[in-house]
Amino acid sequence: MASSDPPGRLVSQAAPAEALMQRLAEQFDRASASAVFGEPVTRDGITVVPVAEVGFGFAGSAGSESVAVGAHAGGGGARARARGYIEIKDGTATYKPLRAPWVHVAVPLAALVAGAVAPVLVRRLAKHRGR
Repeated sequence: MASSDPPGRLVSQAAPAEALMQRLAEQFDRASASAVFGEPVTRDGITVVPVAEVGFGFAGSAGSESVAVGAHAGGGGARARARGYIEIKDGTATYKPLRAPWVHVAVPLAALVAGAVAPVLVRRLAKHRGR
């Protein structure tokens, strides 16, 4: 829009939408596993390739097909999480997932609690049915 256009004049959404799409395309180019976690590493005949989960979310609002200047809004975000790595050794690729450390504690702890509580519950249930 030229600077001589009066404020509040209705304009097409094409120019702002095109600019937004250009900025989003630039962001997508930067969001990759190598950008987040680094390039694959080779040492002693073993190559390690990082594996990441990258997610995006976007929202925008402009009202109708033509809107007053400045009457549009939008936002977005991205996240990246390490999921594991691929180890390439002797021509064989193996995926190695990264697990949260609490899983190694929570699962055995839950099994221990269930094993301790189950006999008590069984005795109470048997006593309740016997009445």
